[in-house]
Amino acid sequence: MKTALLQISSSDDPAENLDMVRAMVADAAAQGARWVLTPEVTNCLSTSTTRQREVLRHEEDDITLAGLRAQAAELGIWLLIGSLGIKTHDPDGRFANRSFMIGPQGQIVARYDKIHMFDVQVTETETFRESANYRPGQRAVLAETDFGKIGMTVCYDLRFPHLHAALAQAGATILTVPAAFSPVTGAAHWEPLLRARAIETGCWVLAPAQTGDHRLSRGKPRRTHGHSLVVAPWGEVLIDAGTDPGIHIFDLDDKSVTEARRRVPSLTHVRAFDGP
Repeated sequence: MKTALLQISSSDDPAENLDMVRAMVADAAAQGARWVLTPEVTNCLSTSTTRQREVLRHEEDDITLAGLRAQAAELGIWLLIGSLGIKTHDPDGRFANRSFMIGPQGQIVARYDKIHMFDVQVTETETFRESANYRPGQRAVLAETDFGKIGMTVCYDLRFPHLHAALAQAGATILTVPAAFSPVTGAAHWEPLLRARAIETGCWVLAPAQTGDHRLSRGKPRRTHGHSLVVAPWGEVLIDAGTDPGIHIFDLDDKSVTEARRRVPSLTHVRAFDGP
């Protein structure tokens, strides 16, 4: 099945981002893609809580979700919206970092709220406290599609192999890891972690990413790593998108999963153990 990863550089203007993404989705579908995947925070990448409160919306009012659902139905394609910043009704006012699998009738097939929050000090000058603005999700999610079960994760979830193992053991043959990775951690860890998740699970790992210097109206500057990756179940990197925005199309097949798991059936060798 022809599948497309979109590598984009979102601003903090959701309407502007929607126009950009819709044009890329249409282009990908015209090239034959039946499934298109976008990165984390497709609707708004921002370093300003004030700006987020101004432009983010609840799920039922989000223009990106509505616009991309309509486009999926118009084109008859599957669409993974890597994630959207979504307002919630939580008393503390935190947002959700929510991934959506959209079906070819425009229906929401599955929602996943990012579980692991990126609360780290990468360097002396680069600190992230994602949990200050986003509430963590509580539930792992499989999306049922006509081409397999999709294990949905987002960005920092990549560092937690037990989540991906649980998704694979529950039937996932494809893992999605939309991201807005830091250039510092990206250069050191992005590819090896994605390859490890594929090798451990015998799954396809699809990681559409934000890239470059983001045009923000307020807040601190933000740069992301890019290098959207497609990793096959045996661990080969089939696509590395580099650092330019663009559309990357490839053929997805389930035979690769069967073959990788036949050669090393580690998912059937999991054992309970005591200790330490």
